[in-house]
Amino acid sequence: MKKPEDAPSAFQAAWNAHDMAALGSLFDENATFVNRFGHYVRGIDAIVALHAPIHETIYSDSTLENELIDVSHMAEGVAVIHFWSRLTAGAAHPAGPHEVDTLILAVLTRQNETWRIRALENVTLTNPRSGEPVLRG
Repeated sequence: MKKPEDAPSAFQAAWNAHDMAALGSLFDENATFVNRFGHYVRGIDAIVALHAPIHETIYSDSTLENELIDVSHMAEGVAVIHFWSRLTAGAAHPAGPHEVDTLILAVLTRQNETWRIRALENVTLTNPRSGEPVLRG
Protein backbone atom coordinates (compact mmCIF):
# COMPACT_ATOMS: atom_id res chain seq x y z
CA MET A 1 0.00 0.00 0.00
CA LYS A 2 1.52 3.31 -1.10
CA LYS A 3 -0.84 5.43 1.01
CA PRO A 4 -3.28 4.76 3.88
CA GLU A 5 -6.24 5.24 1.54
CA ASP A 6 -5.17 2.04 -0.27
CA ALA A 7 -5.97 -0.17 2.73
CA PRO A 8 -9.71 -0.75 2.17
CA SER A 9 -9.27 -1.81 -1.47
CA ALA A 10 -6.18 -3.92 -0.68
CA PHE A 11 -8.04 -5.70 2.14
CA GLN A 12 -11.04 -6.22 -0.14
CA ALA A 13 -8.88 -7.64 -2.95
CA ALA A 14 -7.09 -10.11 -0.65
CA TRP A 15 -10.39 -11.22 0.93
CA ASN A 16 -12.20 -11.64 -2.40
CA ALA A 17 -9.30 -13.67 -3.81
CA HIS A 18 -9.31 -15.73 -0.58
CA ASP A 19 -5.54 -15.20 -0.64
CA MET A 20 -4.26 -15.43 2.91
CA ALA A 21 -0.67 -14.61 1.93
CA ALA A 22 -1.90 -11.37 0.36
CA LEU A 23 -4.01 -10.66 3.44
CA GLY A 24 -1.04 -11.24 5.74
CA SER A 25 1.17 -8.96 3.66
CA LEU A 26 -1.05 -5.99 4.52
CA PHE A 27 -0.10 -6.21 8.19
CA ASP A 28 2.90 -5.18 10.26
CA GLU A 29 4.79 -8.09 11.80
CA ASN A 30 3.40 -7.27 15.29
CA ALA A 31 -0.05 -6.16 14.18
CA THR A 32 -3.16 -6.81 16.22
CA PHE A 33 -6.54 -7.80 14.80
CA VAL A 34 -9.93 -7.84 16.51
CA ASN A 35 -12.61 -9.54 14.43
CA ARG A 36 -16.30 -8.65 14.52
CA PHE A 37 -16.88 -11.16 17.34
CA GLY A 38 -14.23 -9.62 19.59
CA HIS A 39 -11.57 -12.30 18.96
CA TYR A 40 -8.14 -10.65 19.49
CA VAL A 41 -4.92 -11.93 17.91
CA ARG A 42 -1.40 -10.52 17.49
CA GLY A 43 1.07 -11.08 14.64
CA ILE A 44 0.74 -11.94 10.97
CA ASP A 45 0.77 -15.69 11.57
CA ALA A 46 -2.11 -15.41 14.06
CA ILE A 47 -4.08 -13.10 11.76
CA VAL A 48 -3.70 -15.53 8.88
CA ALA A 49 -4.52 -18.49 11.16
CA LEU A 50 -7.71 -16.71 12.25
CA HIS A 51 -8.84 -16.22 8.65
CA ALA A 52 -7.58 -19.30 6.77
CA PRO A 53 -10.11 -21.82 8.15
CA ILE A 54 -13.13 -19.61 7.46
CA HIS A 55 -11.93 -18.91 3.91
CA GLU A 56 -11.71 -22.66 3.35
CA THR A 57 -15.24 -23.22 4.69
CA ILE A 58 -18.05 -20.78 5.57
CA TYR A 59 -16.57 -17.78 3.72
CA SER A 60 -15.14 -19.71 0.75
CA ASP A 61 -17.67 -18.01 -1.55
CA SER A 62 -17.92 -14.70 0.31
CA THR A 63 -17.02 -11.24 -0.94
CA LEU A 64 -16.27 -7.90 0.70
CA GLU A 65 -17.09 -4.45 -0.57
CA ASN A 66 -15.18 -1.75 1.32
CA GLU A 67 -15.68 2.01 1.28
CA LEU A 68 -13.26 4.49 2.83
CA ILE A 69 -14.83 6.91 5.32
CA ASP A 70 -11.87 8.96 6.44
CA VAL A 71 -8.12 9.18 7.00
CA SER A 72 -6.50 11.03 9.90
CA HIS A 73 -2.74 11.53 9.84
CA MET A 74 -1.67 11.37 13.49
CA ALA A 75 2.07 11.92 13.09
CA GLU A 76 4.71 11.42 10.43
CA GLY A 77 4.19 7.88 9.14
CA VAL A 78 1.12 7.14 11.31
CA ALA A 79 -2.51 7.27 10.16
CA VAL A 80 -5.89 6.13 11.41
CA ILE A 81 -8.53 5.14 8.88
CA HIS A 82 -12.19 4.15 9.11
CA PHE A 83 -14.01 2.24 6.41
CA TRP A 84 -17.33 0.51 5.86
CA SER A 85 -17.20 -3.15 4.95
CA ARG A 86 -20.09 -5.20 3.58
CA LEU A 87 -19.58 -8.96 3.79
CA THR A 88 -21.73 -10.95 1.40
CA ALA A 89 -21.78 -14.56 2.51
CA GLY A 90 -22.71 -17.20 -0.02
CA ALA A 91 -24.24 -20.66 0.02
CA ALA A 92 -21.23 -22.09 1.90
CA HIS A 93 -22.30 -20.27 5.06
CA PRO A 94 -24.54 -22.35 7.40
CA ALA A 95 -27.04 -19.46 7.53
CA GLY A 96 -27.09 -19.31 3.73
CA PRO A 97 -26.55 -16.22 1.62
CA HIS A 98 -26.76 -12.98 3.61
CA GLU A 99 -25.03 -9.64 4.13
CA VAL A 100 -23.36 -8.13 7.19
CA ASP A 101 -22.13 -4.55 7.49
CA THR A 102 -19.22 -3.63 9.72
CA LEU A 103 -17.23 -0.53 10.52
CA ILE A 104 -13.46 -1.01 10.53
CA LEU A 105 -10.93 1.17 12.33
CA ALA A 106 -7.29 0.61 11.39
CA VAL A 107 -4.02 2.19 12.48
CA LEU A 108 -1.38 2.18 9.75
CA THR A 109 2.33 2.89 9.91
CA ARG A 110 4.70 3.67 7.07
CA GLN A 111 7.78 1.49 6.74
CA ASN A 112 10.05 2.94 4.08
CA GLU A 113 7.59 3.68 1.25
CA THR A 114 5.00 1.04 2.21
CA TRP A 115 2.07 1.42 4.59
CA ARG A 116 1.08 -1.56 6.75
CA ILE A 117 -1.77 -2.14 9.18
CA ARG A 118 -0.54 -2.07 12.78
CA ALA A 119 -3.95 -2.54 14.44
CA LEU A 120 -7.41 -3.29 13.06
CA GLU A 121 -10.76 -3.60 14.81
CA ASN A 122 -13.96 -4.67 13.07
CA VAL A 123 -17.37 -3.87 14.60
CA THR A 124 -20.66 -5.34 13.37
CA LEU A 125 -23.46 -2.82 12.93
CA THR A 126 -26.31 -3.88 15.19
CA ASN A 127 -29.46 -2.45 16.69
CA PRO A 128 -28.46 -1.71 20.32
CA ARG A 129 -31.95 -2.54 21.61
CA SER A 130 -32.43 -5.87 19.85
CA GLY A 131 -28.94 -7.00 18.85
CA GLU A 132 -30.20 -7.58 15.32
CA PRO A 133 -27.74 -6.87 12.49
CA VAL A 134 -28.27 -3.59 10.66
CA LEU A 135 -27.43 -2.93 7.02
CA ARG A 136 -26.52 0.66 6.29
CA GLY A 137 -28.53 2.42 3.58
